[in-house]
Amino acid sequence: MNGDQEKGHASLERVPSGVPGLDLILSGGFLRGGTYIVSGAPGTGKTILGNQLCFHHVATGGRVAYVTLLAESPARMLSLLGTMSFFDPAPIASSLMYVSAYKTLEQEGLPGFLEFLRRAVHEHKATLLMIDGLVSAEAVAESELAFKKFIHELHTMVTYMECTTFLLTNGTARTVQPESTMVDGLIELSDQLIGLRAVRELVVRKFRGSSHLRGRHMFRIGPDGVRIYPRREEVVRQALVEPGCPDGLLAFGVPEFDAMLHGGLRAGSTTLLLGPSGSGKTILGLHFLAAGARERERGLYFSFFESPERVVAKSERIGLGFTSLVERGDIEIQWQPLTDLLIDELAEQVLTLVQRRQVRRLVIDGLGGFKETAVYPERILRFFAAFVNELRALGVTTLLIEESRQLFGAEVEIPVSGLSAIFENVIFLRQVELGSKLRRLISIIKTHDGAHETELREFFISKKGLTLASTFGSAESVLSGLAHQAPGSAPQRSQGASRSAKPRKDEPSPAKPKRNTKPKPKPGTRRKR
Repeated sequence: MNGDQEKGHASLERVPSGVPGLDLILSGGFLRGGTYIVSGAPGTGKTILGNQLCFHHVATGGRVAYVTLLAESPARMLSLLGTMSFFDPAPIASSLMYVSAYKTLEQEGLPGFLEFLRRAVHEHKATLLMIDGLVSAEAVAESELAFKKFIHELHTMVTYMECTTFLLTNGTARTVQPESTMVDGLIELSDQLIGLRAVRELVVRKFRGSSHLRGRHMFRIGPDGVRIYPRREEVVRQALVEPGCPDGLLAFGVPEFDAMLHGGLRAGSTTLLLGPSGSGKTILGLHFLAAGARERERGLYFSFFESPERVVAKSERIGLGFTSLVERGDIEIQWQPLTDLLIDELAEQVLTLVQRRQVRRLVIDGLGGFKETAVYPERILRFFAAFVNELRALGVTTLLIEESRQLFGAEVEIPVSGLSAIFENVIFLRQVELGSKLRRLISIIKTHDGAHETELREFFISKKGLTLASTFGSAESVLSGLAHQAPGSAPQRSQGASRSAKPRKDEPSPAKPKRNTKPKPKPGTRRKR
C-alpha cells in the first residue's frame, strides 16, 4: 500500500487485538466493522486466540457475542480456558455472551443460522462477533455458491451494524479460497516440525485497508495466551529509524588499549569482539561495562553461558568489583540459558531491557546463542542487520562477542559470512604459541572512522585486570596462531621475567669451559709430530 492509500484510510477506526505482537503486525489492530477469517489446522491455537481477542475487547468497554458451531459446549471450552491469565469470569453473561448455534445450523441451514447471528448481534448490542467452527457451516452448504452467498450476506450485515467479525475455521489458505475473496482479512496459523523443533507461525495472507508486516511471524502459546514475535527485519523495514550520530568516545578503562583506539569506541557504535575460547573476550567486555559504570552509564551484560553469580565472581577476581556496581543498579546481568528459544523472542527481550533501564553500554556474550535459536539460518544476516540498527537508534554502544572456530591455525574465519560488514568496529583476540608458551594478543581490525593503531599488542590478565604490554614486534605470523621469532630478534620474555636469572640452589651450576693447560713452545723450537 502506498502513502496516499494509507492517508485515505487513516480515518478508519482500529480495534486493538490486545495480543502481544499482533497489533504491531497489523499496524495498530483490526478495522472496525471488518470481517476476518482465522484459519489453521486443529491444535494451532485458533480458539485460544479468538477468546483472547474477546476478553481484551470487553476489558476495554466493548461487547462480544461468541457463537460456537462445535459439538463441544461453551461450558467445556471455558473450563479449559480457565487456566489462562486473560480469562476473567466477571463479564461472562453480561458484556461477553457465549452461545451455541450448532442445532440451529443443523435444523435450519445457512439461512436460519444467518438470522440467528443477526438477532445475537442486535439483542446483545455486540461490537465484536466471534464465530468458532465455520467449517461446520461450510459442510451444510448445498454448494460452493451457496456458501459464498452466505459469507457475502454476513459481511454486508456486520458492516452495516459496525460489528467487527471473526470466522475461525480449519484448513489453510488454499482450502478457504472460495470465501477468502469476500472478507477483509485472512490470517493463517500453523504448527509444524522443522527438524526436531515444533514451531508455531502466523501469516497475514490478506488485510484490506491498511499496511501490515508480511511473511512468517513465530508465536508461542503459554499461560498468558498467544504471544507473537514479529520478524525483526520486517519491523525495521516498515519503520526504519535513521540512527543518530552521538558525540563522544567510550573507553574500556584499559589505558593502553584505549590509546590504541585513540580514546575509545564511538558512542552509539556496534563492535564485534572476535576470538577463540579462552582468549579474554569476556573479560574485555566486563572492563567495558565497569568503565561505563564509573561514569554512571548504565550497562547490561546479556549472557547465554554464565550465570550472574559466576560473572560477578569473575569480575571480583580481576579487580573490577561488580558486586557494588550491580547492587547500585549501574550494571544488570541477564542470564538466558540456551533452551527452545526463538531468535525474535531474544531480540525483544534485549530491546525491552535496554529501553526499561535506559542502558547505554551493552555486552552480548555471545552471538552463537542467537544463531542457535534461528529456525531459518538463511535469515541470520538480515536479522542481525535489523537488530543492530534498532540498538543504534536507541543510542546504545554495543559489544557483541563471537567465538571464532579455530584456537590455532592460519585461517581467521568469522562464522557467519558477511557479518563483519554490519559492525563499525572489529576487535580480534588470539592466543599464539611462542617459546613453548601461550601468549594472548589483541589487534584492531577496523574502526568506524579508521583512527586506530594497527600494531599487535600482547596482553595479560591478573588480579588487577587486563593490561597491555609493548608491541609484539619480535615475532612473525602471530595472527596465524603459529608465531615464530623474527630473524635476528631476541626472544621476548613474559611480563615480570628477570633479565639475569640465577640458578636455584637445588640446580647444578652450568659447566665452565676447560682451559688449555699445555705450555706454549719456546721460539725457535720445533714441535714433535
